[in-house]
Amino acid sequence: MIFDPAVYLPDDLLERIRERAPIHDRENTFPEQDLDELRDSGYLRILVPEERGGAGLGLEQAALLQQRLAGASPATALAINMHLVWTGVAKVFSDRGVTGMEFVQDGAAAGDVFAFGVSEGGNDLVLFVSDTQAAPQADGGYAFTGTKIFTSLAPVWTKLGLHGLDTTSADAPKLVFAFIDRTDAVTTRDDWDTLGMRGTQSRTTVLDGAAARAEHVVSRIDPGPSPEPIIFGIFSVFELLLASVYTGIARRALDLAVETVRKRTSKKTGLAYSQDPDIRWRIADMSLAYDAVPPQITALARDVDARHDHGARWFTLLSGTKHRAVTMAKHVVDQAMLTAGGGSYFSSNELSRLYRDVLAGMFHPSDPESAHSAAASALLGPIE
Repeated sequence: MIFDPAVYLPDDLLERIRERAPIHDRENTFPEQDLDELRDSGYLRILVPEERGGAGLGLEQAALLQQRLAGASPATALAINMHLVWTGVAKVFSDRGVTGMEFVQDGAAAGDVFAFGVSEGGNDLVLFVSDTQAAPQADGGYAFTGTKIFTSLAPVWTKLGLHGLDTTSADAPKLVFAFIDRTDAVTTRDDWDTLGMRGTQSRTTVLDGAAARAEHVVSRIDPGPSPEPIIFGIFSVFELLLASVYTGIARRALDLAVETVRKRTSKKTGLAYSQDPDIRWRIADMSLAYDAVPPQITALARDVDARHDHGARWFTLLSGTKHRAVTMAKHVVDQAMLTAGGGSYFSSNELSRLYRDVLAGMFHPSDPESAHSAAASALLGPIE
């Protein structure tokens, strides 16, 4: 059966989301109507197996859908990404016969919104270590104390997936991944006032003994890079869905540029700008850059779904795809701005918002430095 993205993201829904996007950007507010409509349509359950109340889609289909959603509202797509990361990790677990994250699938099916609480200020090792204290409790759970940054979905999440470092158990240190509820032990700062991606409301989260029940502790592993399911699951789903969002931005910028040059007429020649050789070259350059990336995302997402084993190459392949997607997207939006002319510089122009939104791509893991480091180490070995 041919997969039709419009079944899960109909044109009329996308148009409503697109109409609201500039309002949330201008007012620096979270797109609650977008979330409500997406949840009501079943979109938050796309990666949940059918037998647990979801749509049973794979990462390959989710990546295509996120590209489509990002074309309507990059901030909404990026925020929803963080929920889909956790449902995607739960799928990676279940596909490989690893138990322990079924509650994520059941929660998503029941309407829970999962946020991603891993990023920490100054922690450039991201997944592999944590400055958050994970204190073991008598019942087998953990209490987390620390500060997480860039917590998308901050105003609305019901479950926060996070990590912390257990330094007190007999087998310490252990990196602990778990899920907590929103309680008085969690403070969400109202500090999201950024250049772009304003609708994500990725605020700072302060944890003061926030408790995760024993059944919601999904992994205890040694710190550092490893092939553990939790590390592979997060890294693979996170990188490919991020790449999808920024690829969707690029597609929208390209479409807007084409639409604009067909409408504009040169005073010098009397012809549409679409007939200008320099502009045609620029449009072609955007297309050539864009066309290379969606097939890469599709191929790797399909490999994750099929449990294909790339071994040690996985991290280079995934970080490289994310890096190429965000650099491509920035290049395409840059070219689109130049192609569309000075009108695109006005804040009311959609391209102006895409220009600001696309800049966020460089700040997500894996950043350009770590992507290049992984590639160099794969080819040359570690630095001696």
